[in-house]
Amino acid sequence: MRSEANLEQIRAYYADLVTAATGDPAVRKAFATVPRERFLGPGPWKVFVWADGQYVTTPSDDPVFIYQNVLIGLKPEEGVNNGDPSLHARMLSALNLSPGETVLHLGCGTGYYTALIAELVGEDGSVLAIDIDPGLAELARTNLSPWQHVTVDCRSATDGALPAADAIYVNAGTNMVVRHWVEALNPGGRLLFPLLGDSGWGANLLVTNTGPGYAARFVNRAAFIACVGAQSAEDGHVLDKAFRSGGWDTVCSLHLDTPPDDTCWVAGQGWWLSTAAMH
Repeated sequence: MRSEANLEQIRAYYADLVTAATGDPAVRKAFATVPRERFLGPGPWKVFVWADGQYVTTPSDDPVFIYQNVLIGLKPEEGVNNGDPSLHARMLSALNLSPGETVLHLGCGTGYYTALIAELVGEDGSVLAIDIDPGLAELARTNLSPWQHVTVDCRSATDGALPAADAIYVNAGTNMVVRHWVEALNPGGRLLFPLLGDSGWGANLLVTNTGPGYAARFVNRAAFIACVGAQSAEDGHVLDKAFRSGGWDTVCSLHLDTPPDDTCWVAGQGWWLSTAAMH
């Protein structure tokens, strides 16, 4: 069994590895602090291999095997994983969380990235973690018990209003803009969610409530498990076509309930993304 000092050294290296592209010391510190193994269940663990969609089992329950930039299967038979650490590092850095903020984490799984959020907002902040899967939500509740400013709720994040928040972090893919996620944002609040086509590929969209409207930009390309209740066959087809055509990195704003103009990059049902900045 590894000593705690040795594990701290391993976590520090892992944090350097997965946050290198962000240059964000707060995100790096969070990755170096939170024990990933606490959220994965007993080892050996199943590591997802992108090349063929299969899983490779670690040789033992030595935590060194999970302190790499790899996805770990939580429910491999359903494709539910503890996601790509470097992807989440970039997303959390883009969300730009501050101490004392109120954050909603939708699709929290077993709580690993919720714990990172809790570290970033500190004890003066608050985090509500939501997952629709009762088993995952119960594990998250247990795993997150040391972070007393975190609450876990088992429910759908797409049914009904959400409490007001400074930031909303979504870890399940949609092919539509969920209206009440946007409406839950405080002034200056940020929503980061995977906007995907029917293919399951798309990009993480960061929406900011500027007061007069919503600034928006894509942070990075991504693939996520589908968010139950946030799927539109019509919008998914349109998004696939838009992502194939390119230009996603030119998006600057989100518009609701207005007709698209000639700056439109893609239009869904009741929403559209523009290449023009908010004024």
